[in-house]
Amino acid sequence: MLEQSQENYQDNYISVDEAAQYLGIKPVTLRSWIKKTDIPTRKIGKQWKFKRSELDEWVNSGRANFE
Repeated sequence: MLEQSQENYQDNYISVDEAAQYLGIKPVTLRSWIKKTDIPTRKIGKQWKFKRSELDEWVNSGRANFE
């Protein structure tokens, strides 16, 4: 049951601030990445939202390595 709760927690949407903290970057950097990269995000209302599992996949795929 705990494993399933952790899995559900991973799939909850998180805010720009939470995603930036999760990735170890500043929110302003993440907002720039939204415009310039294919970072997995969704716009819900006026807010950008992320899933931790999709961020992990994006980073692990190597697509996060850019200059």
